[in-house]
Amino acid sequence: MAKAFASQGDMAEKEISFTEIGEGLYAFTAEGDPNSGVIIGDDSVMIIEGQATPRLARKVIECVRSVTDKPITHLVLTHYHAVRVLGASAFQAPQVIMSEKARAMVVERGQEDWDSEFTRFPRLFQGHEEIPGLTWPTTTFNGRMSVYLGQRRVDLMQVGRAHTAGDAVIYVPDQNVMFTGDIVEYKSACYCGDGHFHDWPGTLDNIRKWDLDAIAPGRGDALVGTEMVNAALDSTADFVRSTYAPAAKVALKGGSLKDAWDAVRAECDPKFHDYAIYEHCLPFNVARAYDEARDIDTPRIWTAERDAQMWEALQG
Repeated sequence: MAKAFASQGDMAEKEISFTEIGEGLYAFTAEGDPNSGVIIGDDSVMIIEGQATPRLARKVIECVRSVTDKPITHLVLTHYHAVRVLGASAFQAPQVIMSEKARAMVVERGQEDWDSEFTRFPRLFQGHEEIPGLTWPTTTFNGRMSVYLGQRRVDLMQVGRAHTAGDAVIYVPDQNVMFTGDIVEYKSACYCGDGHFHDWPGTLDNIRKWDLDAIAPGRGDALVGTEMVNAALDSTADFVRSTYAPAAKVALKGGSLKDAWDAVRAECDPKFHDYAIYEHCLPFNVARAYDEARDIDTPRIWTAERDAQMWEALQG
């Protein structure tokens, strides 16, 4: 019997944690499921990441209401992926912000990504009937912008390609804390299916230069203290390099995608097999690494049909 595709069999609910990572700053985490962030300003609240559905977004709102009754006025989306953005309507935020490149990726591949992720990870899309459609920003930026929540300044920045070409980070200077989206993970596999392997380590170096006191990563526990921050930066870089190098070696010698899969497993399984969503991410990571080694700079669009074809090829 064929192995179940990706995370179709993962239906167990995850335990939620809501961790203060600075004054008025919180990380919403759930055992390797997509994280969200909360920034409480003088008179309003900014949310980082919209979750996959309004049902999941309401869990974030419940945590927010446990610490403040200030209105949610801003929702920032670090990139375009469905599991990050399709719950946005629940927040009813007047301002929804993405980078210009992230919005362009919604135009180019947003519906395909939704269809693909829905098939890959059914648990995250329970309650999908409430999703009103693709999530569109009301505001975009290129490079950098600042938002003021009263006197509290929040800097939105693009510091390099990594998880996608449109990644943004959110920095709160009065606490030296950053929300990195999926550029940084902690004890969770990086999803590299839309990634840029050559750029990703340098982007992590750019984040490291801030000498941060805390990070809310894309998945995994909140990172509080420089030791934990640097450990996560190191392990994320190791994951990216360990995935790309063996796949590239196979691709450049003319080997098959299945050969690359075997080579990456030999390198990564001993180090990362117990990371959250490792098995889920691996086929997409290998396929993207194989393509990038062959000079395909723009990740090919994942569709539900392409997912199935790739999975069949790797299981053969």
